[in-house]
Amino acid sequence: MIEKDAGEPSFWEDSKVAQIRMRKLTKLKQTVQVWKDLEKDGTGLLELVELVIEDQDTSLEQQLFDEAERFLDEFQTREFQLTLSGPYDERACIISVQSGAGGVDSQDWSEMLLRMYLRWAEKKGYKSRMLDLAEGDEAGIKNATVEVEGSTAYGYLKAEKGVHRLVRLSPFNNDHLRHTSFAHIEVLPAADDEDVDVVIRPEELKMDFFRSSGPGGQNVQKVASAVRLTHIPTGIVVACQTERSQHQNREYAMTILRARLLQRRLEEKAKEMDEMRGERQSAEWGNQIRSYVLHPYKLVKDHRSNHQTSNADSVLDGDIDGFLNSYLLTIVGD
Repeated sequence: MIEKDAGEPSFWEDSKVAQIRMRKLTKLKQTVQVWKDLEKDGTGLLELVELVIEDQDTSLEQQLFDEAERFLDEFQTREFQLTLSGPYDERACIISVQSGAGGVDSQDWSEMLLRMYLRWAEKKGYKSRMLDLAEGDEAGIKNATVEVEGSTAYGYLKAEKGVHRLVRLSPFNNDHLRHTSFAHIEVLPAADDEDVDVVIRPEELKMDFFRSSGPGGQNVQKVASAVRLTHIPTGIVVACQTERSQHQNREYAMTILRARLLQRRLEEKAKEMDEMRGERQSAEWGNQIRSYVLHPYKLVKDHRSNHQTSNADSVLDGDIDGFLNSYLLTIVGD
């Protein structure tokens, strides 16, 4: 259909839209070619099986097993990639960590989660960029926002949105009592030039500048370099204080704002408020999507897919693919 339309003179009247559709066509062709190649490999494997049976040539058995194993691995990989075929799954993503109920422990827990996602991105070979960070009063962080760039970054990390619960012996009280902490994770697809309906006009923005603050509210800069953007039509407010430069903070704030506006547009179009972000849940007991238990035993369990592991240290070091994959397969099953 796109190829047919591309032959019409009117197709190129809006060059931006035309380029978007041509990029979509290229991706579709690449996907079709992948499955055609897989079909060809499957046909070749069947021919090899028939040859072994017909000639009763046992010398080809090992080659047959090797080819079958390779084909199965490739097929399973491509099959799983079908779970990442959403319209925004290939994009970079904006992931935010917000401390919840649990005081200082939850702020420390939020910092642990932030490190987990940064380590995951590093192991995947993805780029990560800190857009905003507010440190805790005594330890950890109150909230942080990171952009993760890499193939299907949003497709994978969308599995993480929701409340994450930690159970451990608290390092922040003298009695080291068992303590439960919560943090909320928000994941948004990054907006890009293809989003023709996400337009921010200068007259729709209110911009304020303020001083960045460190732990305990201490001002760490004498210059008001932190930026707060208010999108007047929607009331969306975004603040960024990570960098010393007003210009850099404004750029990061705009990145977050565009992602939030894209989310809003998607929700409006779909008429389902939880389609992209999920229903906003309070970061407290009973709403968690995953629990991380470090005492009296070690166990990480996802309450949606029931995937679990006792290797909590590895998970907190970024080895979360098992949880991401099991959740995505659960969605397909539903």
